[in-house]
Amino acid sequence: MKNLKITVNGVAYDVQVEEANGAAAPAAPAAPAPAAPKAAAPAPKAEAPKAAAPAAGAEVVSSPMPGTIVNTVVSAGQAVKKGDVLVILEAMKMENEIMAPHDATVAAVHVNKGDSVESGTPLVSLQ
Repeated sequence: MKNLKITVNGVAYDVQVEEANGAAAPAAPAAPAPAAPKAAAPAPKAEAPKAAAPAAGAEVVSSPMPGTIVNTVVSAGQAVKKGDVLVILEAMKMENEIMAPHDATVAAVHVNKGDSVESGTPLVSLQ
């Protein structure tokens, strides 16, 4: 038996681990070791600074699913046509091209290559 201290989300736990590959004699159940005092609920993770809010009248193209930004194809001020690729999003080992819904000008790009995004996260603002 080995006694280990494991910390999960800021809360420490004392655990006993028994190796399964030996013919060790069965161990008597040990009294639970006192764990470290419980900490207050973990604070929510601080979010990365977000790009400026979309300008009035700008249309926001949001992420349709959680994933990672593989590439941002456009930049602010660039003219795009309907169907042009704005951002490439990897989700479940597949690359998804996020395309412009109509002809427009890119007002702002809200993500960078390598960013992890959730469903509904603003990717690009169009005017």
